[in-house]
Amino acid sequence: MSCKLTQISEGSLIGRRCHPISVGVGRVRAFTLVEMLVVISIISALMAIVVPSVNLARRQARSLVGMQRQREVGTALNLFAMDNRDRYPDSVATVGFDDTFNWSDPTSMTGPRKRSPQFHRSMSAYLGSYVPDAKVMFCPSAPQEHEHLQEIWDAGDDWDNPDTPVSSDPFNGTYCFYWNYIGYLTETDTLFRGPTGPASSGRHSKLLMTDYFGYDHWRNPGAFGSCEKLKGAVVVPETQLLSSYWAVAGDPDIAMPKVKLSAVYTDGHVERYKASETVPMKVSMTPEGIPPYPDGGAGIFYLPRDAVQ
Repeated sequence: MSCKLTQISEGSLIGRRCHPISVGVGRVRAFTLVEMLVVISIISALMAIVVPSVNLARRQARSLVGMQRQREVGTALNLFAMDNRDRYPDSVATVGFDDTFNWSDPTSMTGPRKRSPQFHRSMSAYLGSYVPDAKVMFCPSAPQEHEHLQEIWDAGDDWDNPDTPVSSDPFNGTYCFYWNYIGYLTETDTLFRGPTGPASSGRHSKLLMTDYFGYDHWRNPGAFGSCEKLKGAVVVPETQLLSSYWAVAGDPDIAMPKVKLSAVYTDGHVERYKASETVPMKVSMTPEGIPPYPDGGAGIFYLPRDAVQ
C-alpha cells in the first residue's frame, strides 16, 4: 500500500490518499541435480589434471635438491683431499678391527666402533668441518629425516643414541657412499673399487655417492628399497640405528622399478640414471672383497652401469 498527502479543496484539511501497490514475489533459482553433477565432473577433471602436475613438480624439485646436496658432498670430499695429500677419507662402512675387518652396508655414516686408533668410525669426524649441516647428507625424497640426524653428525665418533643401552651406536643414512669402498659385482664376478682420491688410478671407479637403491635387504626381503619413492611403495620406518626409506615387492629378474636416481663423481658432476641402467653389487666379507655375503642380510646395492665400466 502506497500513501501520499492530498489537498482536497481550498481551506480543507489535507487528506491522505492511499493506493494499493502490486508487489511481485521473487523466486530463488537453485542448482538442478544435472547442473550439480556437471560442476562436480568439471572440478574432478581439473583435479585429475592439476594434482599429478603438482606432484610431478614436487618430485622434480626434491630431485634437484638431492642432486645439489650430492654435488656439495663431492665438493667437500675434494676439499678434504686437497688438505690431505690428495686422498679421500677412509670408508666407515666396516665391522671389525685392524686388517681383519669385513665390509658393511655402504649407507653407513657411523660404524659400530673404530677399526684402530688411526681410523674414525664416523664420516663426520672426517668431513664435519667441510659439511656442517647434516641435511646435506640426507636424501630429500626419503620418507622422513631421522630424528637424530644432526645430533649424530655433530657427535662424530662420540655418538651414543640416548634411546639404546649401547655406548657407541652405528647409523645408516639414505645415500650410498663409495669412496675407498670395495664391493663384489655379481654380474661379472669382479670387484668394485671406489675412488681413493680425485686422481685415482684406472682400476678405481670415479663414483663417490649415489641415492640408495637396493634389493632384498634384511628389513625388506624380496623387495626393492630406495630413498627415491617407488611406485606402489610403502614406508620402511626408521629405527634407532637406521634411516627410513621406500620399499616395494618385486623381482629384479623380471622387471626393475621405473625410478630415476642420481650419483656424483670425483670431478664433481652429478648424473641422472634409471634403475634399468644399473648393475648389482654385494657387500664383501673380507677386506680384499672376496667372497661376498650370501643372499639376504645387507642384500644387493645397484650402481650406475657407467660407473663400473
